[in-house]
Amino acid sequence: MAGGGLRVTQVRSSIGVKPRHRGTLRALGLGRIGRSNVLADRPEIRGMLARVRHLVEVAELEEEVKA
Repeated sequence: MAGGGLRVTQVRSSIGVKPRHRGTLRALGLGRIGRSNVLADRPEIRGMLARVRHLVEVAELEEEVKA
């Protein structure tokens, strides 16, 4: 993966959102406001981020994420 990784930070609460969105946040390793996680830049992750884009902030990292 030459593109590096993504730092995903939850910036809004999951209270009142659809259960599928809450599950997506948990799958991304989030769950509380301010919690961050570094994830690989893959199409599956991008799709999950598109579902909860109103709840998270995404920053691209230059270095490669080691799995």
